[in-house]
Formats: sequence, C-alpha cells, structure tokens
Amino acid sequence: MTVASYILDSSNIPLITRFHARRQYSLDLAKSLTSEDMQLQSMPDASPTKWHLAHTTWFFEQFILHAFIEHYQSPQPQFNYLFNSYYEQKGERYPRAQRGMISRPSIEEVYAYRQQVDTSIERLLTQNSDAELLSLIELGMNHEMQHQELLLTDILHAFSLNPLYPAAFSLSGQPERASAELSLSEQFVTFEAGLHEFGVDPQTEFYFDCEGPKHKAYVAEFTLAKGLVTNGDWLAFVHAGGYDNPVLWLADGWAAAQQQGWQHPLYWRKQGDEWFQFTLNGLVPLDLTAPVCHISYYEADAYAQWRGCRLPSEYEWELAARAQPIAGNFSENRVFTPSPSRTPDDMQLHGDVWEWTRSPYTPYPGYKVPDGAVGEYNGKFMSGQYVLRGGSCVTPIEQMRATYRTFFYPHQRWQFMGLRLAKDC
Repeated sequence: MTVASYILDSSNIPLITRFHARRQYSLDLAKSLTSEDMQLQSMPDASPTKWHLAHTTWFFEQFILHAFIEHYQSPQPQFNYLFNSYYEQKGERYPRAQRGMISRPSIEEVYAYRQQVDTSIERLLTQNSDAELLSLIELGMNHEMQHQELLLTDILHAFSLNPLYPAAFSLSGQPERASAELSLSEQFVTFEAGLHEFGVDPQTEFYFDCEGPKHKAYVAEFTLAKGLVTNGDWLAFVHAGGYDNPVLWLADGWAAAQQQGWQHPLYWRKQGDEWFQFTLNGLVPLDLTAPVCHISYYEADAYAQWRGCRLPSEYEWELAARAQPIAGNFSENRVFTPSPSRTPDDMQLHGDVWEWTRSPYTPYPGYKVPDGAVGEYNGKFMSGQYVLRGGSCVTPIEQMRATYRTFFYPHQRWQFMGLRLAKDC
C-alpha cells in the first residue's frame, strides 16, 4: 500500500510551483510576527510558530530527501530530535510540552534550514519523477497546509493570554455582515433514508489515508439544520443557565466544565454589559449573527440537548455536503474570523468553522495503516477523539473536500470549532 493515495493535480500548474507557493504561504503568515511571538507556547496542545516552520521542513527532509537521495546529509542533523512531532520510527524527540523552551536555533537559522531543504527538493524534482516521490511531496504539501492552520490557531491562543489583546494581523479582509433577522439554525432540511457510499474515490484526487477506503453504510432518515449555530443562539444558552445545568451534559463534559470553569466559549470576554470576542484581529464586539466557535464537543453536545436536537453523524454531514460547492470563508480570504451566513440558501457547510459530529474517529471498514513511519500520520490516533467536518476560516481551501476528516479530543476548544444541529425523523 502506498503512503499516499492520490492523482496529481490535473491543472497546468507544475508541482514544483505549487510546492514553492505552499511553502511561501507559511512564511507569509509569519511575516507580521516578531521573533518573540514566534517563540510562544501557551499550552501543551499548541506549538510555537518557529516550531511549525521547522517541523514542516523536517517532514520533507525525513520522508523525502533521506529516502530519495543516496547518502543524504542533513545541514542540521540535530533538528531531527528537536522537530520530530510523534513519529516513533524516526527516533527520539524533544518533549511536546516544552517546545517553547527551544530558544535556539534562532528563527533566522530556521529560515535558512527551510531554504536549504527547499533547494534540495527542487533539485531532486529535476532529476526524479518517481510516482512515490511525487506522492510524498503531495502529502508533504497537505501536511504543511494542516500546520498553516495550526500556526494560526496556536498564535491566537497565545495572544489571548496577553492582557493587551494584541492583533496578530492587520487584516485587509473583513467578515461579512448579515441581517440580524437571518438565522438558519432553526430551519431544517430532510434527507431520506438509504444505503450510500462514503469515503474517497481512489481515482479522483489526493486524500489522507483515513478518508478511505470507499464503503457503503445505511443512513436513516434525518433532518439537518440549514445553518450553523450562531453567537446569538449561544448567548441565549448562556443566559438560560446552560453551563449550570448538569442534566444537559455528558458526565465527562460536566466534570471538564466544572474543573475548567467554563461559562462561555473560549475567547468570549464580557466588559460591563457588553460581550466581545478575541480574534486574530484583536478584541472585537461579539457578532451575534456569526457562527459560534471555539467550543468543545462537550459544549456542542450540551447545547444540542438544550435545543432538543443532537449533533449529526459524519455520514449525515457528508451526504449534505455532496450537493454543496466547496466555497466559503477559508484561509485565503485573509479574514481569519467566522463570517455570518450570506444568503438564506447558504448552508455554510464548508469554511468558517469546523463542525463537530457525534461520530468517533475510528477506521472505515477495510482500512489498513500505510507501511513505514508515514503510517503513524493518522491511524494511531483512532481512539478517544471525535470527527469534525467542513474546514474553517483558517483552513486552506485547496485542502477541502467533502470526505476530509479532522479529529480532536472532546475537551479541546482552541481550534475554530462550531456546530450544526440535527434531528431524527
């Protein structure tokens, strides 16, 4: 089994051009940050910007240059220990929770490392067109996209702990505004029962191994909300005492909420009688029409219970998403904040916020872990986590497809996570 299953982009854009553009976007995201900013690690789940820039480079070096260049010598061999994330087969690694302590190498040395590895990749591509090589470069670019998203969510969390509430970016884009009357979270669309195929078609595009193999599953009739739950919807939950009612919560969720003192989404702030939200553009008034985000699975489930609904399964979500174009508020918009629904027909199934599903992150029928160290990419995390679908305002649109599965633990909140309601018929 190959380490990545895909058909190369059928456009006329050369792979090396796409590679350099993707690598440059990481540098573009870091341009407005100081070296001090790039050193911050605000919690064990997050990583410093500098670490993301180095780790994505390490990935290309370890899985491509070492594999395809005979007697390859790394310009920085000690980086294998510092910037390995979780690949046991690649050797020992520096403790994740202490990545913020890696003050050396400097950011200038990391930039030089990126340039050295990129030059080697470009030289390799002029000499070798092996299908496995191209497969791994495609995987590496998609891996970089995931870390571009993490770079943004991690710096947001770090800046949220600064009492000055600094803006990470001077954003040229601005969230669209919607009419206060436009709320689609209480309108539902019915989907008929049936046996359907799910997962990727191996003959169409790149995909992560956890998105396959293609398989059939029966889905009972259900209804799905036309819109995402908004900040205004969530504020009603807060005012109704939703965070103080244990009947609404899963036992583990109630314990987490009590231990962490949850009373609202992660980045909400109340000043006097007014609510604000901390964003990558600083502290801004809470937009009641925008999708709620930065909530845990536990919070999403409690809210659904309060509304007499439930979270959709990932199969239900995928059925609805197939009929929708992949368009919306993604990273390339440079807004980096969830936007309200634009029209009554805009279901916002892609972009803005990742949508929690009630589906545990488990393998599809017939799934096999790829051979080698790259097999550690997804398979070994299929325990104790839940699937989210749809991408967010910090997800690169190039990566989005209806089959894309991301996954997080039910207590985690720092990602751009929101929800959509579903009901049984």
